[in-house]
Amino acid sequence: MKKLFIAFALLFLSFQIFAQGVFEKKSFVNDSGQSLSYQILYPANYNPSTKYPVVLVLHGAGERGDDNVAQMKYGTQVFLNPENQSKFPAIVIFPQCPKDSYWSSVKIDRTQKPTLFVFDYSQNINWPLQSAIDLVKSLVKTKVADKKRLYIMGLSMGGMGTMEAVSKNPKMFAAAIPICGGADLTYVKKYAKKLPLWVNHGDADAVVPVRHSRELVAALQDAGANVTYTEYPGVNHNSWDNTFAQPTLLSWLFSFKK
Repeated sequence: MKKLFIAFALLFLSFQIFAQGVFEKKSFVNDSGQSLSYQILYPANYNPSTKYPVVLVLHGAGERGDDNVAQMKYGTQVFLNPENQSKFPAIVIFPQCPKDSYWSSVKIDRTQKPTLFVFDYSQNINWPLQSAIDLVKSLVKTKVADKKRLYIMGLSMGGMGTMEAVSKNPKMFAAAIPICGGADLTYVKKYAKKLPLWVNHGDADAVVPVRHSRELVAALQDAGANVTYTEYPGVNHNSWDNTFAQPTLLSWLFSFKK
């Protein structure tokens, strides 16, 4: 009887999770045995027989760690909003990059003012970013995700990771939203005509200079990309606040499919 009660309680809890839409803590182990912590949000009233869009959200450098909590600091409320859950049912993933790693392949010289960021995509993707990508691919493989509606976005270090992910996987994502990031511009032509991008940055950013987004947008435009650029006057590094407050953020994102 006790086992039956526990089983019923777990079943009820699972139903509540899917009915309400809350983030769950999980981990993904790659082929090398490395474990990537992440939290995942299933749509309210999740139906296992339905293939859903997937949004991969990459956090900034300050949220790195192994607690599987810090990465939830920015952006989660957009996806937990009941109205957004109703309008845009999707699976949302917030992975956490370990403290000793970085989403993007970039050399950072903080002795320079402003800080110097040198992006180099010629090397292999760092394992946390590759694992996050593989996690999304695993959802496609198990028929949980709709492969034509995979999206990626990220802030600061996560904005940089977003651009590297689309550079190395130009046919994977239906749309991308990098926020206060940067990119290796030598790779722009590989993905410029493969997906739309909405680039965001504050013009007073004292951490990641706004020129990185300006140069990226210019290169994308020259390559014939479908790119939208929003630059926030007087906004410092926290341009993610402005971006997540955009009323058309999700409607723009989910309007695209492969």
